[in-house]
Amino acid sequence: MTATATDITEELIRELLREQHPDLADRPVKLGARGWDNQLWRLGDDLAVRLPWATESADALLRKEHTWLPTLAPHLPLEIPVPQRLGEPSERFPRPWIVTTWVPGEPADRAPVTRAEDAAVTLATFLTALHRPAPDEAPTGRGRGGALADTAEHLTQSLVSATELGLIPDPDAVRAVWEDAVAAPDWAGPSLWLHGDLHPANILTTNGTFSGVIDFGDLCAGDPAGDLAAVWILLPDGVADLFHETYRPSPDAATLRRARGWAVLRALSGILIGDAGVHGRPGGKPTWGPPAHASLQRLTATVHQRSSTTEAG
Repeated sequence: MTATATDITEELIRELLREQHPDLADRPVKLGARGWDNQLWRLGDDLAVRLPWATESADALLRKEHTWLPTLAPHLPLEIPVPQRLGEPSERFPRPWIVTTWVPGEPADRAPVTRAEDAAVTLATFLTALHRPAPDEAPTGRGRGGALADTAEHLTQSLVSATELGLIPDPDAVRAVWEDAVAAPDWAGPSLWLHGDLHPANILTTNGTFSGVIDFGDLCAGDPAGDLAAVWILLPDGVADLFHETYRPSPDAATLRRARGWAVLRALSGILIGDAGVHGRPGGKPTWGPPAHASLQRLTATVHQRSSTTEAG
């Protein structure tokens, strides 16, 4: 469903800026990206305009970013988009919008990591800084940060759909990783700040390593396992141990098991979105497929190793 009836154009953005932030209205405007919830338009060299367009929930997500990101950004070692101005609904555009800082770099689904060890340390350092206890008034997630078992229906639907499309060579191995993750003890620690949506299109690279993190629409508080899934989603093979050695406090075994379950969910979503993009279906993004397939291979590799060991014995 498209929730914004008004076409978003360069002319519209200039009109909105003239009405509410006229000191910015003469800057160059250029389309940056169309995401699930928002469109991103670059504004000069150092700013961007984010406007909701494809979901009703986008309004609240933008207001959430405007409220919380300025307080989080100073503590984070990677660049993030920091809201600078809030645009209120008007007759010309009946939804809120924000002006943020522009974060340079290329999304990792289009410019993958090549400096694996550097990326592992960078990601672990970023998440260590982000995963601080959140205040009681921190936002709750849209199915993020809570109990992994609450997403079981989504897992089943995604796995069935991907299997029917011939995209999953060993659904039993995927199910084994998931069932082990769901059986792990729940998070018993404090609710920590979470990005909530760490996948290759939401993290930027420069010179082969991570340089920025974007799209905090799913910012929430809860179990860090959801963000720690990024180990399997974002990093190349062979550096998971380095990540876990760098991240503080060191994640316990139960948290890592839950993280693998969240990673399975994210990988399946990426595989389906990637396939939709290859075949021209609505909402598809072909660049999401390859990293998602690589993630699922990493996640199921240990299952296959255990099976081979059992058969040999």
